Amino acid sequence: MPSPNDKILIAGPAWVGDMVMAQSLFRLLDHRSPGVTIDVVAPAWSVPLLARMPEVRRAVPLPIGHGELKLSVRYRIGRELRSERYTHAIVMPRSLKAALVPFFAGIARRTGFRGEMRYGLLNDVRQLDKAVLDQTVKRFIALGLPRAVQLPDAPHPELRIDAANRDRFAAALGVTGNEFVALMPGAAYGPAKCWPIEYFGELAGQLVANGLKVAVLGSRGEHAVGEQIRARAGAAVVNLCGETRLEDVVDILSLAAAVVTNDSGLMHVAAAAGTHVVAIYGSSSPEFTPPLTNADRRTILRLGLECSPCFKRECPLEHLRCLRDIKPDRVLASVHAALT
Repeated sequence: MPSPNDKILIAGPAWVGDMVMAQSLFRLLDHRSPGVTIDVVAPAWSVPLLARMPEVRRAVPLPIGHGELKLSVRYRIGRELRSERYTHAIVMPRSLKAALVPFFAGIARRTGFRGEMRYGLLNDVRQLDKAVLDQTVKRFIALGLPRAVQLPDAPHPELRIDAANRDRFAAALGVTGNEFVALMPGAAYGPAKCWPIEYFGELAGQLVANGLKVAVLGSRGEHAVGEQIRARAGAAVVNLCGETRLEDVVDILSLAAAVVTNDSGLMHVAAAAGTHVVAIYGSSSPEFTPPLTNADRRTILRLGLECSPCFKRECPLEHLRCLRDIKPDRVLASVHAALT
């Protein structure tokens, strides 16, 4: 178990949702060893997100694309980190690549799960028991605990809100109270996670008709999706897809009384920003990656069909009933329940 004098380098995940859930590990380490130093080496896009986590002293950007090896870059960063004299490293991903920087940094103890022939790169190798560690967040916090220790409840992620930036967006959106709902129609994993766009459009129209302000949030690549929703719901819907930075999204979501979202990275951001999450699950499972927030701050919509969860990127049966059979009226009722 780390002590308050320890310095830990954590090799962080490569996806938005996983990086948010990783804060549960950071909070656990900070709670159990107040004063411990936590630095995170992670993709450059994640630096603004890590800046919203008070437990993290420093984010070390890894200028490498997803799946790229770039051994020389990893070697250089590892050698540069040697002067930090870290006492411990935790490697969250199970890939060989993720273990290289802590190894090159010469960190004495390097903890991670067995995977991809990482013998030598790790010297505190843990066996992943999927029956016990049946959620992503449990796997994350287990790496910060001694072997065979009973898992505590995972601390929920809590991202810091920039009040000035939040207020700037509140003014721009004309939000003054409990009347703002955010829609997040994307999911990087694939279409089997995505509630139909026409349903999002119908829902947006109903929300606007009920006097609520609606904004669509997502990446630049999802801008056209936001426009499709606006085309169905009317110009009162604001399409912010690709118009905001990731840290802006954190602050905007903190304004929302509720969000409607697929199982996506932004779902986890919304939960960590403190809003009520109405999460729609299709090919994935809320038992594996639930929004990490209190039970009264989340509504899970899932049909539990015989064929789900399949965890496929596209529906193997080509009907997508797990999502298409969740109708907009049901989601609208869940939003109204969240607002009351």
